[in-house]
Amino acid sequence: MLEKPLSKKSKITFRRISSKTVWDVCQLSNTLSPEQRDMVADNGDSIAEAHFSENAWFRSIYADETLVGFIMLHIGADYDEDIDYPGAMLTRLMIAGPYQGFGFAKAAVQMLINDLKIRGFSELRVGYGQGEGSPEKFYEKFGFKPTGRILGEDEVEAFIEF
Repeated sequence: MLEKPLSKKSKITFRRISSKTVWDVCQLSNTLSPEQRDMVADNGDSIAEAHFSENAWFRSIYADETLVGFIMLHIGADYDEDIDYPGAMLTRLMIAGPYQGFGFAKAAVQMLINDLKIRGFSELRVGYGQGEGSPEKFYEKFGFKPTGRILGEDEVEAFIEF
């Protein structure tokens, strides 16, 4: 049976990462440009981090039945991890190089926001680096606004209310 080609109309879903899919999710990082790789941690590093945090939620992103990305959320303050924001913070979002430009990142963030609304949240924060390969324009177009804070050494913190 032939898979239908991916398009902007492909259905986005979040799926748990299992022992059968973790390798494929980790390999997605290798599809990013060098500039993008400087902006987002490798998926393998993120998955390892998440396993040691009680506040992390992470999933693979699928378009129809094709693995296209990775998303990670941190919910609640965690001073051991230098996160002093008590709400929801998008800490990782990556779409593999071959699947960029289809609107999958936008659909994933919107799906996340819809889920957060159901859970009673009214705001989502994100941190992003600046420079070549930065997702800054993506978040601006989505409606995120800088808080004025810098996270770590050089990440801009931004938020969106819903």
